[in-house]
Amino acid sequence: MYRRGSTPISDEIYFLCMLHNLGITAPEKSLTIEEISRWTAVEPSKAKENLNKLLKAKYVDVRIISGVKRYFITVDGIRKVLSMYS
Repeated sequence: MYRRGSTPISDEIYFLCMLHNLGITAPEKSLTIEEISRWTAVEPSKAKENLNKLLKAKYVDVRIISGVKRYFITVDGIRKVLSMYS
């Protein structure tokens, strides 16, 4: 758990914020797990775990392009991140 002020933030929401900082906010900006892992310095297995939680919450979506899964933040995911700053 991470903290923002005195409010705890779950690992996957912190990870969502990192994805938002990477700018993968549309299908055409999507990244693979390997790319996400490299840019966030998070182990691929942990990145996959967080992405699965975010997919379930509909904060992230996936597109398969040439047989490769590529992930991006949904509108709901963007709203979630931005709501943390208000």
